[in-house]
Amino acid sequence: MSTSHRVTVNLIGPGRVGRTFARLISSHEEYCLRALHGPEALIEARAFVGAGQTADRLEDLPEANLWLIAVPDSLIAPVAQALTNAGVVPPGAVAAHFSGAGSPELLAPLRSQGASVGCLHPVYSFADPEKAAAGFAGTACAIDGDDAACAMLLRLANALGGKPFRLKPGSKAAYHAALCIASNYLATLSGLALTSAGHAGLDPAQALPLISGLMAQTLDNIAALGPAAALTGPIVRGDVGTVQSHLEALAEDPPLIAAYRRLGLATVDLAGERLSPATQASLRALLNSAATADFSGS
Repeated sequence: MSTSHRVTVNLIGPGRVGRTFARLISSHEEYCLRALHGPEALIEARAFVGAGQTADRLEDLPEANLWLIAVPDSLIAPVAQALTNAGVVPPGAVAAHFSGAGSPELLAPLRSQGASVGCLHPVYSFADPEKAAAGFAGTACAIDGDDAACAMLLRLANALGGKPFRLKPGSKAAYHAALCIASNYLATLSGLALTSAGHAGLDPAQALPLISGLMAQTLDNIAALGPAAALTGPIVRGDVGTVQSHLEALAEDPPLIAAYRRLGLATVDLAGERLSPATQASLRALLNSAATADFSGS
């Protein structure tokens, strides 16, 4: 492909995410990585990427069609302002960041100078850039921002082997909360299960294989069937007596019983019409009465 028809790219912040994307971009014929800038070890980053020049100052960055900002969330807005002050991003260019939680509005100063702004969030772990670059294909990528920016970012994600999807405007926080619930809270849930197993006399070395194995099986079922169809256990069976026995067994651990109660109520909702109205009412009454006991201190 002629160099004049390639998308030119500058990348600011060649840390783990930045290095991964810079390497992927530099290896694709549709793109030309022009420069790297950031507080990271630029020479080392340039060696890893294998393309582009290094720029010690924003003012030294060459002209480019696409400006990718791969810095920590707290630095995105300051970098956008610094780029605006430097006047290096031309009107008509696209500027984008990689934050999962931050909105495209973090780049608003650049929009005021005629750039189109957006964000591309890959749902992937970048702990090891070498492995991340090798295994990136098939990664889901959330796209948000101005129409022109989204078109550019959709093209980029597809070219690099990702599976992009566009978020509706203003939905970034809810999207990121979903990822936190699925990832962070899954770890928290396993911790709660280990605590409950401890009340049964199992130490973590015994309990963790049981819990993680069951969670892995459940995740496979969720992926294949969806959450509601994958649901098993006493609540979806309407086994009020078993739920009562759980509450009694956890009665000496108020934080754990409070979590069980909240999760149980959510599970009744998920079970939905698989439970009769009478059984739903009984389970909700039982789980709510446990909450009253927890918070009353009795």
